Amino acid sequence: MLNQLTISELTGKLAKREVSSREIVQACLDQVGRVDKQIHAFLSHDAADALAQADAADELLANSSAAADKPLLGVPIAVKDVLAVKGQPLNCGSKILGNFISPYDATAIRKLKAAGAIIFGRLNMDEFAMGSSTENSAFGVTRNPWDPARIPGGSSGGSAAAVAADECIASLGTDTGGSIRQPAALCGVVGMKPSYGRISRYGLVAFASSLDQIGPFTKNVRDTALLLEAMSGIDPLDSTSMPQPVPHYASQLEGGIKGLKLGLPKEYMIGGLDAEVKQAVDTAVKHLEKLGAEIVEVSLPHTDYAVATYYIIATAEASANLARFDGVRYCARVDGKDPIEMYGKTRGAGFGAEVKRRVILGTYVLSSGYYDAYYLRAQKVRTLIRNDFLKAFEKVDAIVTPTTPTAAFKIGEKSDDPLRMYLSDIFTISCNLAGICGLSLPCGFTKSPKLPIGLQLLGKPFGEETILKIAHTYEQTTNWHKEKPSLS
Repeated sequence: MLNQLTISELTGKLAKREVSSREIVQACLDQVGRVDKQIHAFLSHDAADALAQADAADELLANSSAAADKPLLGVPIAVKDVLAVKGQPLNCGSKILGNFISPYDATAIRKLKAAGAIIFGRLNMDEFAMGSSTENSAFGVTRNPWDPARIPGGSSGGSAAAVAADECIASLGTDTGGSIRQPAALCGVVGMKPSYGRISRYGLVAFASSLDQIGPFTKNVRDTALLLEAMSGIDPLDSTSMPQPVPHYASQLEGGIKGLKLGLPKEYMIGGLDAEVKQAVDTAVKHLEKLGAEIVEVSLPHTDYAVATYYIIATAEASANLARFDGVRYCARVDGKDPIEMYGKTRGAGFGAEVKRRVILGTYVLSSGYYDAYYLRAQKVRTLIRNDFLKAFEKVDAIVTPTTPTAAFKIGEKSDDPLRMYLSDIFTISCNLAGICGLSLPCGFTKSPKLPIGLQLLGKPFGEETILKIAHTYEQTTNWHKEKPSLS
């Protein structure tokens, strides 16, 4: 089935005119029709628009010179509902935006369109990207394709589930504290958080501006390299995007990993790590060693402070960023007798419980008398966490860890305990605080039920090519990424 193929496989077939883009898009639409009532990865999709884009791509494909500079021509890619796509709904998984339609494209979307991609559908997410399970969406829970009784991870749960269920060829998500890597691990796909500043955030509705990054979900590492290259680069519309050269990532995947030093942080092998996850990761590390890598123990001594630091900085920035949703310009307004009452009623009705919890916490840590004790101190600890990584990277080329402490848990299992939920991201949060790059790829399964396990690779700032090469080398010598969930 065409919808089960990778970007690389499809672009090869499209170039030879063995298939058409319309056929690929139709295969994805058919799969959405078959399985999405069960999974609920999509919030919306415009079939007519997707097919029209496919027809336009097929016209270009008939002209080899016009198609030459469009490496993603004819490939359907679905989008997390936090990225602006001109003419499409933009709700961020929330009620507060009402019927808002985006008037412009995010820079990442514009670059994908320039590369020929078909932008196809809006994917479910935790409201304003605040969550680890996609249970916080105002539009219902997304379910894990491997076991619909379990969560797909979050906040980009719809993006991970859609790729795992072959409802799209690839998708985009965002990662603030693990929101790409964690659902990628729990759904058995590849997910990458690039270095901070690698991909423009223009057109991404901000949760925590110093932590957010856009990244891809794909079926294999080569596809991740293709999408990363297409979206990367400096953008005058985002002052935090960096003027770093963009490597041709896909051409640097080969060559093996012999001689590379991979760090194993002793602080990550914690007591709460599930036995099957630990066994799968230990086996993957031994496999990497057999492939020629040298395994070196490293220390990240401030790891214990990462969760607390993250939830101060992230909530503080969320409080500031979400202040704009007040019913004045573009929200679903609830009127009151005066502006203060209108603000309160609008935000009270529009935001869900988790968003309210984080906005209140963030407002508190920024308030007079508490700023120095919480926010300023958290920023200082953040610097220590980043320095831990930079010091470790003086000794090693990349760091290997579990992506998550457990496989996917049951829907509702942690809903009443926010702290337990927050600890789901314990291995991913430090990467965002440090601004480095990270990738999760499949490395095994639990036995009963059969659920995916993810291996996390962390790289130096703007060292994406190294972790992509390691991931590709591992993937080429294993078959975990080829496993598919059974969907009726």
